[in-house]
Parts: sequence; structure tokens; C-alpha cells
Amino acid sequence: MSAPTALLLAFVAASTPAAPSTPVPPPVPFQPKVEDPMLAPVPAAPQQVSTWEQALTLVRERSTNLRAAEAGVQRAEGRWRQALASLLPNARASASAAHDLLNPDTAVGVFPTPALDGRTPTSPIVGTLSASLSQSLVDVGAWRGLSSASASERGAVASLQDLRRRLTLGLARTLVATVAAERAAEINRVGLLQALERSALTTRSFDLGASNQLDVVRVNQDVALARGALVSGDEQLRRAREALGIALGFGNAVGVDTSFNLGGLMEDTRKACTPLEDLDTRPDLAAARAQMDASRDSRRQASAGYLPTLGLTSNLQAVTTDPSFGRFSSWSIAAVLSVPLWEGGLRGGLVKEREGIERQAAETLEGSRRDVSVEVTQARRSIEVAQALVKTASESRELADRTDRLTRRSFEVGRGSSLELVQSGAALRQAELTLALREFELVQARLDAFLTEARCDW
Repeated sequence: MSAPTALLLAFVAASTPAAPSTPVPPPVPFQPKVEDPMLAPVPAAPQQVSTWEQALTLVRERSTNLRAAEAGVQRAEGRWRQALASLLPNARASASAAHDLLNPDTAVGVFPTPALDGRTPTSPIVGTLSASLSQSLVDVGAWRGLSSASASERGAVASLQDLRRRLTLGLARTLVATVAAERAAEINRVGLLQALERSALTTRSFDLGASNQLDVVRVNQDVALARGALVSGDEQLRRAREALGIALGFGNAVGVDTSFNLGGLMEDTRKACTPLEDLDTRPDLAAARAQMDASRDSRRQASAGYLPTLGLTSNLQAVTTDPSFGRFSSWSIAAVLSVPLWEGGLRGGLVKEREGIERQAAETLEGSRRDVSVEVTQARRSIEVAQALVKTASESRELADRTDRLTRRSFEVGRGSSLELVQSGAALRQAELTLALREFELVQARLDAFLTEARCDW
């Protein structure tokens, strides 16, 4: 080509306007569509509770333990009334009609007395009416028995109050556990969905030649682990529902409605229970203390068996007479002094036995005090521990989420490995599940700290 021709071509090229450049759209990220039967949620329980008041009402109406404790109070009241009866007057009346078959003309068991005023008992059938009255004047053992029965009654009432506290605590724990199991099951399904999406992404990458068979196997293994976690979580949810049903007095599973306000559970429990001003007044300690008092008075009652007793008795008798309807034949009054002499060692054995019972009750009270002290200390400390665990779990979840997003982006552009993808996904699932459980543990810790130092009078 000659020089003029080359210059002409260069001029034409320079003078020709350049075609406008069209912007290239960014690549659309691959969005896998995942469908799996295991992603369907667990069927709802046939019965649901939606409020704390509803759950507490069911416990009041259907708890067998509560009915048994109320029956224990009734028994204690009955024993106290029996002990009181030995100190109150005892009156009896009886009527009889008798006939002597061998001596039909003789009045049976009736002897003439001046009170008959010359009248004779009727024959061949004689009717008698007798009344007796007895009153204990001095009986130390009976008074000790009454004191022991009174202490037992106080202990039964305190045990009922402690049972109400424990039922409230157990119900709150079961509700929190059920809601936590519902949330864990939901998180497990999200984790399975994410694992299936990673599997679809890796399969597409393998089809395009950007990954190998090992990548596919690793991701499918992660899917299998996610399925196992989902199955285990669903079973935990079913067991939590069954435990809630038992706590509410049913023989079937009971679920928690989605409208249940778990955040207001603390305020709801404060309406049913009141905090204690002094830890020694906690119902279980009061019950143990009353039991020790009852054992001490019972031992004193046995020791009082060596002392004499003094009582007063009065008897009135009337018979049918002829010619009038009847007359009082006798009326007597007597003071009875009873002095124990020898019972073959029975009284000594009884005293020794009740001394052992008293020592057992004292040791039980001391053990209860120690247990309550440690329980309260642990409950107070558990709030701080739960708050710290929630904070660390939240930070771990944020880091796991960032790591998973960056790892997934790196794998999409071909810079990351399938091993990193699987590990980041598993770490994210675990971090989300841990955070949810830590949050529920914080709610439970606050409830425990309150109810360990409260009295429930519902």
C-alpha cells in the first residue's frame, strides 16, 4: 500500500464517528428454587394455650398434685379436730329394754332406790335410759398432742403454698421450653433450606465445570446433617408439647399459640405471686419448720404419758316404773385420777422413737435451709450469666452471618472451596440456634430468680 493511500484511510477512520458503547448488565446471581417435604412445619397441637391466665387456670382446675396437697390440708385439719376432742366434754346417751326369760316377774338389772319414791320398775320388760358425761381436767399429753396437730396443720398449709410456687415455676419453665422448641424447629428448617440452596448452587457449579465431585459430596453431607438436626428438633418440640400437656393436666400434647406473649411472662407471674421480704418465710422452709415443731410436741406428748391424768365423770340413769311413766334411779359424779405404773416399756420405746423423728425433722430443716440458700444464690447469678451468654451469642451470630455471606460470594466467583462453604453454613446454623436458646434461657433465668424468692397464693 502506498503512503497516500494509507494516509487517506487513516483520515477516513478518524473522521468516522465511533459507535456508542452499550452498557453490559451485571450478571444475575443464581437463585435456586428448593422444594422439599421436610421443609413443611410440624403440625400444630390439637389444643393451644394463648395466655398465661388460661394456662394457670387449667393448672388450678386439673392438677392432681394440687388436689392431693389440698387433701393433705384437709387431713391435717381432721387430725387437729381429733386431738381437740380429747380435751372437750364427752357426752353419751343410751336407751334399752330388757326382759328376764328365766324370771319374768323380776326387773332386769334394776334395784330399788329411794329415788324411785316407792315405785317399782315395770315387768316383765323394763326400760332404762342412761346418760354419761366425762371431762378431762388435767392431761398434759392431750395438750401436747393438740399442739403437735396444730403444727402439722400449719405445715400442710405451707406445703400447699410451696406446691403452688413450684407449679407456677414448672408451668413457666414448660411454656418457655415449648416456645424455645418451636423457635428451634423453625431455625432448623431455615438451616435445611439454606443447606439445600448451597447444594443446588454447588450442583450448578459442577454442571458448569467450576467445581468437582468432592464439592458436591461435601455439600450433600451438610444437607444430611441439617436433616438430622431438623428431625431431632421436631422430636424435641413434640416432647415439649407433651410435657406442657402433662403440666396443664392433660394426657395429650398441648401447644403454645403464636399470639402468646412470652415477653410479658414476668409481669404475669408477678400478678400470681408476691416477693418475700424474708427468705426464712419461704413456704418450703416454713413447712419444714412446722414439721420439726410437730415432731417436738409429739415427743413431749409421749413423755407426758408418764404423768398422771385427772378427769371428771357423771352418770344419770332412769327406769320405767309402775304406776308412773318413769323415774330417775341414780345420778353420780366422780373424779378419776389415773396414774400409769408399768406398760412393759411401751412408753419408753415410744419416746425414743419420737426423739429420732424429731432429730430427722431438725436435720431436714437444716438441709432445706442450705439448699434454699444455694438455690437463691445460683438464681440471682444466673441472670448475669444468661445476659453475658446472650451478648456473646449475638456477636457470634453476626460474625457467622458475615462469614457465610462472604464465603458464599467467594464460592460463586470461584475463589472459595466447598469445604469453606459447608463449614460457614454449619457455623451459621449453630450460631442462630445458640442465640435463640440463649435468649430463652435469659427469660427463664429471670423467672427462676423471681420465683425462688416468692410466695404464690392463687
